[in-house]
Amino acid sequence: MHQGLTIGELANRSGLAVSAIRFYETHGIVRPLRNQGGHRRYGRSDLRRLSFALIAQRLGFPLAEIAGHLATLPADRAPDRQDWERIATGFRNRIAERIAALQALSDKLDGCIGCGCLSLDKCSLYNPEDWAARKGQGPRYLMGDRPEGTDG
Repeated sequence: MHQGLTIGELANRSGLAVSAIRFYETHGIVRPLRNQGGHRRYGRSDLRRLSFALIAQRLGFPLAEIAGHLATLPADRAPDRQDWERIATGFRNRIAERIAALQALSDKLDGCIGCGCLSLDKCSLYNPEDWAARKGQGPRYLMGDRPEGTDG
């Protein structure tokens, strides 16, 4: 990396505040080098890393998971197509899981969400005698438990 980008230049290119770039640095999203004067110098690939992190965060992925994926990338060059395809496969699987969970939630919104409140006269997940409470706290049926007397 010849001169590299200063933190100000990276902030200008990414649209992020300098403090935000430092925040991402503490979480391993970007890994600047230091010049002889001790100043941070960022590679052009750090701009891609920041962009990727921002997009992944908007999709609801936690920063630790994003940093874990980025930690597998080489630090001395921009990620190539194979690098991104590998990461994309992992994210694609997680997105598919979220879509399935959201679809299941959507399908159950008209009925009981399995909270055990017994306040509905007609509930698609009827919970007589608060059977759901025996399975633990929270919306048990929504979390994957089955109502008593059902298959599965």
